[in-house]
Amino acid sequence: MADKQDVTRVDEGRLIRRARQGDADAFACLYQETVQAVYRYIYLRVNDTQLAEDMTGDVYMRALKAMGSYQEQGKPFIAWLYRIAHARVVDHYRRTDRRPVESDIEAEPIPVSADMDHSLLRRQAAKALREAIAQLTDEQQQVVILRFIEGHSLETAAQIMGKNANAIKALQHRALRSLAGRLARAGFDVEAILAGLSS
Repeated sequence: MADKQDVTRVDEGRLIRRARQGDADAFACLYQETVQAVYRYIYLRVNDTQLAEDMTGDVYMRALKAMGSYQEQGKPFIAWLYRIAHARVVDHYRRTDRRPVESDIEAEPIPVSADMDHSLLRRQAAKALREAIAQLTDEQQQVVILRFIEGHSLETAAQIMGKNANAIKALQHRALRSLAGRLARAGFDVEAILAGLSS
């Protein structure tokens, strides 16, 4: 998959320069380009729609306030937003003194029959996937979200996470192996779910 962020880096650079000078329209364009990715990133970590919406709003409020001091470092703008989002997620769990609620997906295999509603199966699979992702280590969660859900290249994920490409490959391998094991024990078609990660 082509890395979405590489396609518009020149335009993004212009928007960033304008936004740093206080151009509200430029910041609005940056918001529109990135908000869905930031929301998905947070939602997959907190598994709560309202909380994810609130935290996404907080990310952009903080970004807007800090925009004047933003320094381009050759990384996509979204990398900076992911760092803000990651800090908000960490703060949230530190404040509530807990991790995401983890239901034991292995204890509740979903029976699959030919006449089951397809959309119900998709919802159950998506729920199982979110729960399985929530049980990964923090870095494994990040690499799965960046590589397979947001569709970033290996190099961009490495830049965002401040690691080299080999470290990202190793993290990705361990994360997918862990996800596959959890989903298989829960009775899901692992290949179909993992293939659908980036679709």
